[in-house]
Order: sequence, then C-alpha cells, then structure tokens
Amino acid sequence: MKRYFILLATLSCIHLVRGQAPDTTQANKKTEKVKTGWNLGALPVVGYNSDIGFQYGALANLYYYGDGSIYPKYFHSIYMEISRTTKGSGINQLFYDSEHLLPGLRVTADISYLTEKALDFYGFNGYDAVYNADWTDDSKDSLTYISRVFYKHERKLFRFALDFQGKFGDSPLHWLAGLALLHVGTDSVDIERLNKGKSDAKKLPDSLGLYDKYVKWGLISAGESKGGGVNYLKLGFIYDTRDNEPNPMHGIWTEALICTAPRFMMNGNYGYTKLSIIHRQYFTLLREKLSLAYRLAYQGTISGRAPFFMQPYLISSFSQSTNIDGMGGVRTIRGMLRNRAVGDGMAYGNMELRWKFYRTQGWNQNFYFGLNGFVDAGQVVQKIPVSLASLPEDVNQSDYFELNSEALHLTYGLGFRVAMNQNFILAVDYGQVADKRDGSSGVYVNLGYLF
Repeated sequence: MKRYFILLATLSCIHLVRGQAPDTTQANKKTEKVKTGWNLGALPVVGYNSDIGFQYGALANLYYYGDGSIYPKYFHSIYMEISRTTKGSGINQLFYDSEHLLPGLRVTADISYLTEKALDFYGFNGYDAVYNADWTDDSKDSLTYISRVFYKHERKLFRFALDFQGKFGDSPLHWLAGLALLHVGTDSVDIERLNKGKSDAKKLPDSLGLYDKYVKWGLISAGESKGGGVNYLKLGFIYDTRDNEPNPMHGIWTEALICTAPRFMMNGNYGYTKLSIIHRQYFTLLREKLSLAYRLAYQGTISGRAPFFMQPYLISSFSQSTNIDGMGGVRTIRGMLRNRAVGDGMAYGNMELRWKFYRTQGWNQNFYFGLNGFVDAGQVVQKIPVSLASLPEDVNQSDYFELNSEALHLTYGLGFRVAMNQNFILAVDYGQVADKRDGSSGVYVNLGYLF
C-alpha cells in the first residue's frame, strides 16, 4: 500500500537588514512594519513515499526591499529549492524575479533540473482512459493487483526559461516576450532501483506499466517515447490591475499567450504552437479580511502536433512553481491525481473564498494567517487522437479505454495559509474528488496562493 507522509519540520524566518523603518500607526488600527533590506523565508520539508524513498532538502525565498519605499513590493526575489529522495528523484531550482534589474522591464528567469522516478501517467483524454485503483493497491486480492507504479513512468527535465515584460505607458496593459530551452528524458520506471533495499514482500513486481503498454501499442511513437529537446518562444499580452500580487483583494489579471516551438529551433520532428488564455479576478467582500477570487483558463494546440511529454506542460506569464504539469494536483485541480486529464486542449477553473483571520507581528516580521475554501474543475476540450486498431487481439480494451466518456472533473476542499511580510506564504491544501475515477484526495504543502 502506498503511503505518503509530509512532515513540515519548521518555518524559519531569518531577517537580514541594513535598517528598520519605525512603526506607523493609525487610529484604532495596527499597521505593518515597513520592511527594508534583505529578508529570507526558509522551509525545510521532510517526506516519505514507500516507492521513491525518503525526501530531504530545503526551499527558500530571498527578498530585497531596499529602503522600504515600495513595500510590500520588492526590488528582487530569488527562490531556491534543492531536495532529494533516497531512490533518485530530485529537485534543483533557481528562480529570479525583478522589475528593477533593467529599466522599464520585468525580468523572470528559471533554471531547473528535475528528476522523477515515478511520474504519474494515466493515458490521454481524461475519462476516456480508464483508471483502475485496484491495480495499484497491494492490499487487494492478488488477482487484481498489478503494481504500485503501474500508472507511472520516469522523467528527467532540464529547463531554462527567460521572460521579459514591459508596459504600454502608464496603462495596465503589458507585453511579454520570452524563450525556453527544455530537454526531457522519459523512460520506464526503474524497478530494480526502486526495489533496492526492500524486503521481498514490499518489492515491486517486474511488470509492464501503462506507459510501456502505450509504447508497445504505438499510442506513444517510438520516436518520442524517450523524450527529446523542445525549444520554444513565448509572446503575449497581459492586463493587470491587481492591488497586491501575492494575494490580491481586488483587480483583474488576464493574459493571452502564444507558445511556439518551430522546427527551425532544433525541435527535431516536432513543430507546434499552443495558445494559452487565463483570466483571474478578485473581489473584496470584507476590507483587508475576506475576498473572493476565481480563475478561468484554456490551453490548446492551434497548429502542429506536440509530443506526448509536452502535452501536460502548462504555459503562463509567471510561475515559479517547480511542477507545472496539469490537469490535476497542486497547481490546477487539487485532490485529483496529477496529470489525470491530459489532452490537446484543456480548460479548467478555480474559485476560492479567502479569509485572513488573524494578523500579528513577531521577530521583527509581519504575519497573517488565512483559511480558504475552494472548488476546482477542468475538462479536456480537444482530444489527442487515439487509434485502437493497433491493439493486440488479446487486450481487453474496456480495461484501458472508455472512449467518449470525458466529462467535467470536479474537486473541492480547504486550505490554510501563513504569510510573512505578505510575500512568503506557506500554503497547505486538502482537496477531495467528486468522482472516484479521479482518485480520492490529496494533501499539498507548497508556497503561495494558487493564483
């Protein structure tokens, strides 16, 4: 039986300043301390998964507020994460964001190397691909159990991305231009590596997973089954009237982006263009305390054909999240299995009620605590072509496919937030699925609000 524990060891707040501005007060209202200099939020996380092993490492976000004149905005933000598991998975990420590095431009840069020994793979087109939970549950009858990693495969991802944003005068309209260089390596789960050091009773069986079957049946072509390089350009427009980026109380944040990976950029046999449209809006219900926020998003292919390993990859104007796969999981539909619904075109939405129920100051820092209630939903709206003609005759198609069954995926749940100086935000979310075809539930420890 797969077990997953996340131990939140501590929330460390280290304050490095060259000066501290004095407190300011208003009648009957306690205001925040204006932050100056450097501030560091650090979060060590320890995890355990019975198949990929113990996770150990740390993440940190370093902010530079300068003289405090633009607080709670920052001059520079540097995010770092390094973690490992004893079975070979790992996260190595460095993310930078600033509106002050170059005059008139916002610069964001990301360099990451991510190794995943057991990345979720459930097939294509959501409910059109059957998910059988009994096949992965080793506590069930031995006649139904196949492997705890049946719906998994291995992936190694190197990513370098650089984006520039500029304004059109004093208007809230921005332009964006960027590029990304990726190399993705995919393979079968390394059963021998994951079995090392396990008792015979806990060892994974040496059996084909769904990814292996898709390759064998030709649903994933041999040419892309091991991954490859993808280099793309990103162009678009952003309309942004948010009053506070980390957790807006009012405003609109809407973007339309084109992401194109043409063959002349050394993309091999791949050449495709995707369109991403995301609209987010925020409403104040109770000043400084209660707000309603929603997000509506669409991403689809408008020309060419993307390789299978790039179909879940989500595009946006700003995301420091390590994992930007979808739909399903911490950044899209919480509670649903990660990558449960993958298609040529995907639409999803989220609605959150956000309550900042307590504010305080300590250790020369400003804190607030928040609770969220949320509903998430999504659906594949453009399907990846799936031909069953190549399946061997001895394959029971109903075990793997239920064509034309895709429908709305729905989850709901609660979240808890601890924010330091409005920017470093510890997020804990619990999501529950409405349909067991999407799994059961999920608990996530992460940084920042969903949007």
